[in-house]
Amino acid sequence: MNPPQFLVATVIGLLCCTSRIYCEGEPVWGYQCVNDRCVKTAISETSYPLEKAISLPACRLFCGTGAGLLWPQPTGELKVGNDLAHIDPEQIWFEWNESFRDQVALWETNRERFRQQLKARSQGSTLKSGGKALRIQFNVEEDSLALTYATDESYKLTVGAGGANGELLATISAKTFFGARHALETLAQFVLYDDIRNELQLVASVTVSDTPAYPHRGLALDTSRNFIDLQSLRRTIDGMAMVKLNVFHWHITDSQSFPLVIKSRPTLHAYGAYSRRDVYTADDVRDLVQYALARGVRIIPELDAPAHVGEGWEKLGVTACFNYQPWENYCVEPPCGQLDPTKDAVYDILEDVYREMNVMFNRSDLFHMGGDEVSIRCWNATSSIKDWMTGQAWGLQEADYMKLWNYFQTEALARLDKTLPSEERGKRPIIMWTSKLTESPYLEKYLSKDRYIVQVWTTGNDSKLTNLLEKGYRLIMSNYDALYLDCGFAGWVTDGSNWCAPYIGWQKVYNNDLMAIGGPYAQQILGGEAALWTEQSDSHTLDNRLWPRLSAHAERLWSNPRAGWQLAESRMLLHRERLIEEGIAANSLQPKWCLQNEANCPIGGNGGRS
Repeated sequence: MNPPQFLVATVIGLLCCTSRIYCEGEPVWGYQCVNDRCVKTAISETSYPLEKAISLPACRLFCGTGAGLLWPQPTGELKVGNDLAHIDPEQIWFEWNESFRDQVALWETNRERFRQQLKARSQGSTLKSGGKALRIQFNVEEDSLALTYATDESYKLTVGAGGANGELLATISAKTFFGARHALETLAQFVLYDDIRNELQLVASVTVSDTPAYPHRGLALDTSRNFIDLQSLRRTIDGMAMVKLNVFHWHITDSQSFPLVIKSRPTLHAYGAYSRRDVYTADDVRDLVQYALARGVRIIPELDAPAHVGEGWEKLGVTACFNYQPWENYCVEPPCGQLDPTKDAVYDILEDVYREMNVMFNRSDLFHMGGDEVSIRCWNATSSIKDWMTGQAWGLQEADYMKLWNYFQTEALARLDKTLPSEERGKRPIIMWTSKLTESPYLEKYLSKDRYIVQVWTTGNDSKLTNLLEKGYRLIMSNYDALYLDCGFAGWVTDGSNWCAPYIGWQKVYNNDLMAIGGPYAQQILGGEAALWTEQSDSHTLDNRLWPRLSAHAERLWSNPRAGWQLAESRMLLHRERLIEEGIAANSLQPKWCLQNEANCPIGGNGGRS
């Protein structure tokens, strides 16, 4: 007895879906380039036959300048040929200079990462067999793995025919490992999944020359207000690598918790961590530093002091105003807490912490000493501090408390220097947040412009920036009006919205032009960091808070585009899909219909392409 036709159709349909073949049969949609825009077009035997149909990524690539798949867009020469080649992801070969022994393990890591990126492009489909092999040759001139402001991150990438067996050859030339790694990221973005033919394709002919506009392109992430697990940190660094961000500024401790294990001072994490599981060991940190290095990212540690300390520190008896109530009289958020600069034990503890941090962070060439939101009201509420100050024949006015703060900063820096090799003492650059100490007259009195870099968290048009720039200080921009990614959510110590509302969309991040902020002193701005403070975020919400807004920040700092966000919108929508493919839960920006119907969603329908 033959089965009913509807059952046969159902079984065939299930088999199709299981093998990721289109259950509806042949594809019905393709794209055509019309007036530099990709227009969704029905496949038709007469007007648009299947053999001529191209996928949306292919159309985006060829329709316009050729940068339609790339994020961030290159800053130099870009030439893209007219043909795509079917490639076999199982036949990807890497060739590098094995005499640079310290680079071998990094390239092996990047080889596996590249292969995983190609697999992600296929979206789980069973790919059509066959395709060309791809050989990637790396020509790196220097063996140094130092990632500093002086590191050359430029590269040149070419793709073309590679030999008698028909393979493709990608040649990457760079001064350093980091430039070559960036080139590999660009090459991965030139690989697209053709959902019409069910195959991976690579542009058969490409030339790209590229170099970043700013040397400091980063993210500042707080892991103290809420603990962020290591898997989420690694995923964040993977996303940073995709968009060529190169600095992970780790705000690892704060008054709410101390999750970093310091073996010489176990009280800090034993009493300061949220739980015995919510900690980062020295091995965890070292592994993450190496993980980041392979992805072109350096990790800069921050130990914020003398404010923003509390849990863990309080058990050592070196804090002032810890958890005082009402908290708003002593600090900006609960729990309050500051170090007591008059206690000698403070500096002994700091020296131990600095020593261990230097080892686990592989002697990061920069150290962030915080200096954020120091409260004179806190110190003024501590009678022993006031007695010490009067014993020094100081007054109790603002200038005297600033002298106390400078006393702390001088002593703490001396202890940090003591933990460094002799040739680095007094030389390693120190980053501090803008504060009362970075304003005149205290700035020029206490902070050397040759040693200190100032990280700006106030607005981009703050008049105090002019003073910093005119006096020759180097700046890192984290202006909250464009780069604080925690803004615009519900208030957590009050009703309504939080203090820096409204929410900052990717468009505002993208348009945060550091050249315009710096004006005639723009060369003193080293770059910027988007910042996420985690009072209202944790491992479960991290991706959604960061992405794809962090990508907008990345293009601003790498490409320094002269046009506004409108010309980047179609690339952004496609780039967001790529983040999703690689396991990053980036926030959605528009209905997917807008992605598939380019330029139909912006006001007036006049959105463009770059």
